[in-house]
Amino acid sequence: MEGARKTPRGTRKRDAPLTKEGIYAAALRLIDADGVEALTMRKLAAELDANPMSLYHHVPNKDALLKGVARLAGSVFRTPERDDLPWQQQVRQLAVDFRSLAHRHPKLVTYVFVRPDFIQPEDPFWQGLTGALGAAGVPEREIPRVSAVLCAVFSGLLVAELNGALRRWAALSPPPTGAEKAEAPEAAQGDVDAMFGLALDAAIAGMESQLADTRT
Repeated sequence: MEGARKTPRGTRKRDAPLTKEGIYAAALRLIDADGVEALTMRKLAAELDANPMSLYHHVPNKDALLKGVARLAGSVFRTPERDDLPWQQQVRQLAVDFRSLAHRHPKLVTYVFVRPDFIQPEDPFWQGLTGALGAAGVPEREIPRVSAVLCAVFSGLLVAELNGALRRWAALSPPPTGAEKAEAPEAAQGDVDAMFGLALDAAIAGMESQLADTRT
């Protein structure tokens, strides 16, 4: 049509102004696709059709950007508060939902789990876990320590699952005795699910035993 302006190929019109939430959401999309290491402020600016320097008005550096992305991903963690459920079931549901979140954003999770600050006191997971332990009767002064141990167990297990180590370890055969044995096939997803359930059962059983000893 005569007189109509054509948009140059490869460019997109950005109608809305930049916001922190929009920047974090775009960064999360790029991380899910290519991983944290591939994320740069220049690539993020191209995704947002913005000038790279304009991003620094909202996020000062990549570290601050990643913290915001982690908070955004964690904000969808919504385990319903069910005070009427036994504490064991509350802990189990928290762990299952935590795992689901990790499966939705595996590349982000494997990066943030190695950071000592990946869990904050205001995180829904931490609040739900400490609440469940309080309902279990864990002494108030012990709740942070027990919560820290459980977080270490769950996060370590999830990292091993996401990077493939859990499948590989499950496929290792015992040392051969006599005739050489073939290596076992890699664990299937159902096996990994069962192993996660086994670790969760062991953690809950250990808590039950410790609580029983404390009460005694």
